[in-house]
Amino acid sequence: MVVDDHPIMREGLTRVLEDEGVLVVCAQAESIQRALALVEMTQPDLVIVDIALGGQNGLELIKDLKVRHPKLPVLVHSMHEEQVYAQRSLRAGARGYLMKQEPAPKLLQAVRQVLEGEVYLSEAMTRQMLHRMAGGEPGKVVSPVERLSDRELEVFELLGQGQKTKEIAHHLHLSVKTVQTYCEHLKEKLLLRDGAGLVRFAVQWVEAQK
Repeated sequence: MVVDDHPIMREGLTRVLEDEGVLVVCAQAESIQRALALVEMTQPDLVIVDIALGGQNGLELIKDLKVRHPKLPVLVHSMHEEQVYAQRSLRAGARGYLMKQEPAPKLLQAVRQVLEGEVYLSEAMTRQMLHRMAGGEPGKVVSPVERLSDRELEVFELLGQGQKTKEIAHHLHLSVKTVQTYCEHLKEKLLLRDGAGLVRFAVQWVEAQK
């Protein structure tokens, strides 16, 4: 099953996956709610998920699927930077992470690998994670954004998309006070002095992901 909020991307993925005559896409979904309903109806062997789902966060879908269908493998296929999202996707329950700019053969390789019960990551991401496990790579500068929690990153991204505190609170079903607390944590972790600096940095970061 393919979960992406862009119809053209869903159709393109379907063609790539079905061209070899081995794989069949049993369903397409554009949102978390639709994906969860279709998983129940179609019982897929694999779910391919984007991180950005029309204002929703694909990590939440991965976490839901992990609880409801713990044996169902999930492959993330996203434009979002793997250095920030790959490891947190695996923590959420995904079995692989692939950037959208990778060619079709890489996608098929990732799908086959995940279906065989393996974990798929790019060679660069695999090296980076191994270096971290071994105590860090000398001279390697880690972006402070990588240190944010999933929820902090979600608030940070929404700030970068131009949303105000009240809008973020409504979007994430949180109180305004809770969002303000997250913003304070963000300023501390990102070493920013004020809210204006936080918003500027968030906007620059979101633009850099495009």
